[in-house]
Amino acid sequence: MITFVGAGPGDPELITVKGQRALQEADVVLYAGSLVPTALLQWTRPEAECYDSAGLHLDAQVALLADAERAGKRVVRLHTGDPGIYGAIGEQMAALDALGIAYQVIPGVSSFLAAAAALPAELTLPGISQTVIITRCAGRTPVPEGQEIASLAAHRATMAIFLSAGHLEDTIAALCTHYPPTTAVAIVQRASWPEQRILRGTLATIATQAVEAGIDRTAMILVGDVLRNAGERSLLYDRFFTHGYRTGE
Repeated sequence: MITFVGAGPGDPELITVKGQRALQEADVVLYAGSLVPTALLQWTRPEAECYDSAGLHLDAQVALLADAERAGKRVVRLHTGDPGIYGAIGEQMAALDALGIAYQVIPGVSSFLAAAAALPAELTLPGISQTVIITRCAGRTPVPEGQEIASLAAHRATMAIFLSAGHLEDTIAALCTHYPPTTAVAIVQRASWPEQRILRGTLATIATQAVEAGIDRTAMILVGDVLRNAGERSLLYDRFFTHGYRTGE
């Protein structure tokens, strides 16, 4: 059995208890070295074999995982954040399926949630947004028709934009087709890492701020006026609201 583990956003303590246990028990760990801090490897045993996948293509990665699993070793494939979001695990699982090798997935804390916590901000506020759109701009990897930033911006929902700090001007231009220029924006670089940096601004200012700060990669872009933390109060804790656990006054 191969275990895919979401490492969380970077802070070694933000891995799940189950993910930490998998690392502690692993004989072989293949980790995404370009994204996962080596501090996460502190949870492994000294005798565990740890390999950085940054320089390996898909076939080489699958071969390493398969050989270790067939040798009866406990194998962990360690991905950044949550492996289900831009984790490229689909192709790995398909390859393992073709080889008849079983696997499981342990989720992790996504970087967009770590970025929200760093601000801190609630991404869904009554009267402002009850929807969060997770997306990325088109780059070397295209996006399907209808899923472009400009199309999604029509919803005026909160947006968490991955992998787009290097295309910030184009991303902001696409957002401005529907959001007003005064819309709040935050960029969180390396959320939860020791070197975390936060920029706050608006669609009108954030591109210039990012250039001045030298931020063009490994950053989450959060968009929406929820970032001002000034929405309506929720009904959940309203003293006059009745629900299954409390009668309103």
